[in-house]
Amino acid sequence: MSAFEFFFSFYGLLLGLSVAELVGGFARVLHERQRVRFGWLTPLLAIFVAMDVATFWSQAWTIFQGAPFNLSLLFVGLVVAATFYVAASVTFPRVTAEGVSDRIDLDQHFWSHRRLVFTCVLVANLIVASLFATLMSVNADFAALSTPRLWIGMAVFVLGTAAAAFAPWRRVAVGALVIVVAYSVFNVLRSAAVLIAAGGWSPPGA
Repeated sequence: MSAFEFFFSFYGLLLGLSVAELVGGFARVLHERQRVRFGWLTPLLAIFVAMDVATFWSQAWTIFQGAPFNLSLLFVGLVVAATFYVAASVTFPRVTAEGVSDRIDLDQHFWSHRRLVFTCVLVANLIVASLFATLMSVNADFAALSTPRLWIGMAVFVLGTAAAAFAPWRRVAVGALVIVVAYSVFNVLRSAAVLIAAGGWSPPGA
């Protein structure tokens, strides 16, 4: 087992718990759908968090593939993944009490917990961005990855996430949420276009 495989087994497991928490939270509110007012803010927030977790999984391939085994890197992975887990666990409300007739408003839940969720996502991204910037300053191969598109995208993400978390005006917060989700979708579609342009992949044994 290589150092990267060892790290990724740990990092991927922890990020996977965040995905499980998101899916489990959605399943719980579906189970109690008779007393849940869904709206669209919390589901959109869940999509944003899920896509960012997937992005981090992808970024691990770029950033950590050549990394040596090191306890400090395991700790960084633990902090990042744990921060995401907190965000994922708060995205949907806890719906566990049997026989409770109180209505659950997911839009209200969004406004009550948006700062915590967005702040956790922002902190996790800033940790990895700081690590990436450090690598760029000491390694020429990483420095070659620095492009205007990378930093513009980072600025859009950071400013959009911060606005969604802390903007005192609801319309600004909602607009920022839409922007960061659209940015995430754009990155996914861009990656899909690259995959299609490359002809996909070869079948087994080809």
